[in-house]
Amino acid sequence: MSGLVPHLPDGYRSRPATAADVPGIQALVAAAERALHGRVQTDTDTVAADLARPGLDPTTDTLLVYDRDGVLAGRAWVNRRSEVDVHPDHRGRGLGGTLLDWVDARARDAGAGQVVQTVPDDDAAAVALVTSRGYVPMVTAWLLGIALPTEPSVPEAPDGVTVRHYRDGDGPDVHRLTEDAFDEWQQRRRSYDEWALTTVARETFAPTLSPLAYAGTDLIGAVLSLDVPDDDEGYVERVAVRRDHRNRGVARLLLRHAFRDVWRTGRRGCTLWTHSDTGARALYERVGMTVRRSATVYRRTLTP
Repeated sequence: MSGLVPHLPDGYRSRPATAADVPGIQALVAAAERALHGRVQTDTDTVAADLARPGLDPTTDTLLVYDRDGVLAGRAWVNRRSEVDVHPDHRGRGLGGTLLDWVDARARDAGAGQVVQTVPDDDAAAVALVTSRGYVPMVTAWLLGIALPTEPSVPEAPDGVTVRHYRDGDGPDVHRLTEDAFDEWQQRRRSYDEWALTTVARETFAPTLSPLAYAGTDLIGAVLSLDVPDDDEGYVERVAVRRDHRNRGVARLLLRHAFRDVWRTGRRGCTLWTHSDTGARALYERVGMTVRRSATVYRRTLTP
């Protein structure tokens, strides 16, 4: 262990997280999301993928905080990025600040030059907390959505382009396509295994809601979607088009296919996240999506 012990308010104790804690962590994050936004976004796949990030050591890079009754009250992890969540019943007691201080200390102890955290813009208390600790805005992320009251139409494919759903065995090609597409703004390429944890290896990954575009036998575009239980809307996890086939309507084509597939499952809406570095917001707005809420990615530069 790192030996970094947070100075918790009276009545709280802490320990590192393990894989067995995934359901409890998800329940905590879900409670926070429900209180703030009225619906849950984070599933157990997301939590498990965070704990499995390359280079993250759960014994040193994660922290769970419990109250006297053994109820999980807060959690944090740090590994280049970081996340801090406090259960709504335990907010206002200093846990958020304590966990944020622990994140900064752990990142500094690990030799990191900076730490990054995403904060919902409508969580005024959290925004005030991170800015008071010296975090500054980097980029804006938006959750966009579209209502699907009737079956969406699908435009004609560009000349030479065909569309089919994701199949077993497509993973390596889709990984290469999406990592190539995101090379322009992500800090590093992810290995196949790391990428798959957040996409095609998730229990909620939906091949029948994930259209792929081909020019001949070459994969040129992909939309990867999730089928989240108990959610009345579809969710698009990833949109990517090969650089030499952009501005041909491929992304619009794939999104409309995905929207139609989602509608045919009985869902009457679909959402996705994007951020300001990608420049993709205008594309999503052109296919009928609108911004529902936003978040800001904050960065703090650490001194030794």
